[in-house]
Amino acid sequence: MTAKKTRHILDTIAELFPDAHCELHHSNPFELTIAVLLSAQCTDETVNKVTADLFRKYKSPEDYLAVPLEELEQDIRRIGLFRNKAKNIQSLCRMVLDKYGGEIPRNHEELVELPGVGRKTANVVVSNAFGVPAIAVDTHVERVSKRLGLAAPDDTVLQVEQKLMKQVPRDEWTLTHHRLIFFGRYHCKAQNPQCDICPLIDYCKEGKKRMKTPVKRKAIK
Repeated sequence: MTAKKTRHILDTIAELFPDAHCELHHSNPFELTIAVLLSAQCTDETVNKVTADLFRKYKSPEDYLAVPLEELEQDIRRIGLFRNKAKNIQSLCRMVLDKYGGEIPRNHEELVELPGVGRKTANVVVSNAFGVPAIAVDTHVERVSKRLGLAAPDDTVLQVEQKLMKQVPRDEWTLTHHRLIFFGRYHCKAQNPQCDICPLIDYCKEGKKRMKTPVKRKAIK
C-alpha cells in the first residue's frame, strides 16, 4: 500500500473518531495493568463494571496478596477465565513487589515478564501509562488492518504490529491504536460492519463482497 493511501485511511478514521481513547477505567499504571490483564477475551464494558468495585477494594499489590485466591476469584467471577486471571494477578503482584519495589515497570521487556502480561498488554501500558509510542494489536486492530489492506489476511498479530509501525508515523502510533479500535468496535464490526456507509469501502475486499455491488467512490492512487 502506498504512503498516500495509508495517509488517507488514517485521516479518514481520525475524522470519524477524533476523540478515540483508552476505554478501560483506571487512575494509575497499576490499575491499568490489572484492567488490561482482565480484558483478554472480555469486553471493556464488562471489565469496567468489575473494576469499579475491584479498585475500591484493592489499592495496591499488597491488597491483592492479603486475600485468599478464592476471594479474588469471586471478586472477578463475571470476567471470562476468572480463575486463571486471579492467579496471574496475585503472581504479578508478588513479582512487582519482589522485583520492582511495588511499582509497575516502565520498560516493555520487563512488563512482558509479568504473569498474564503479553506483548499487547505491555504495549497498552507503556503507551497509555507512560507515554511511550506503541501500537497494541487487539482483535479490532487486527481485523481492521487486514480488511483495509494495511496488513495481509494471513499475517500474525506480530506481523500486523510491525507493518503498522512501518506505515504509521511513530508520534501517531498510540492515537492510531485507539482510532483503529474505535473504528473496529463501533463501525467495522466483526459480524455486522457498516459497509453501506463506510468511507473506506474501496480499500476493503470483504466489504465490497458484502455490498455485492461495489460502491463508486474516488480512490486514492
